[in-house]
Amino acid sequence: MGWTWRYESADGEPVGPLDLPPAETFPTQSDAESWLGEEWRGLLAGGVARVSLLEDDRVVYGPMSLDPHDGG
Repeated sequence: MGWTWRYESADGEPVGPLDLPPAETFPTQSDAESWLGEEWRGLLAGGVARVSLLEDDRVVYGPMSLDPHDGG
């Protein structure tokens, strides 16, 4: 079992890892959320508008905006 973030554009299209931190697999949800808390600014600057958290292939939550002015 692994936890990963799916990177998305504002319209929900997948965003590739060009100049972005790789979509790592984390052992726990907490580890994944802590990582995002440290990396979200770089993801946003790299073109990621929102993310979804996946446990294996199941969406746990999301999409969640990375824009602090978006309220979501």
